[in-house]
Amino acid sequence: MSDKPIKIPGPDHPITIEKNPARVVVMLGGRVVADTRNALALREAFYPAVQYIPREDVDMSLLQRTDHSSHCPYKGDASYFSILSGGERSKNAVWTYEDPHAAVAAIKDRLAFYPDRVDSIEEIRP
Repeated sequence: MSDKPIKIPGPDHPITIEKNPARVVVMLGGRVVADTRNALALREAFYPAVQYIPREDVDMSLLQRTDHSSHCPYKGDASYFSILSGGERSKNAVWTYEDPHAAVAAIKDRLAFYPDRVDSIEEIRP
């Protein structure tokens, strides 16, 4: 049993997850790292929305898993990837929740990108 705290989203710290109707494209160094029409937009409290992208829509050959990890009491333990072509800038640029808490189970195994560690995360509206 983990001694890490588990918090449930609520009025004081809301979390919503919705399908993003836009096409989401992540670029780095002129290369497409991810391209999806199946992103989930996670909105948490006052933070900007984060796009969680299915792994099948990410060029996983560009990523390398790292030993870095973090814990969010609302979402669980995150694992990280670096984008090899991005050098130091793109170290631990990508995170994923492989066993998220039940309240955010929809993001399981999807990948999210730090906007400042890639060139762009573009939402192309239909």
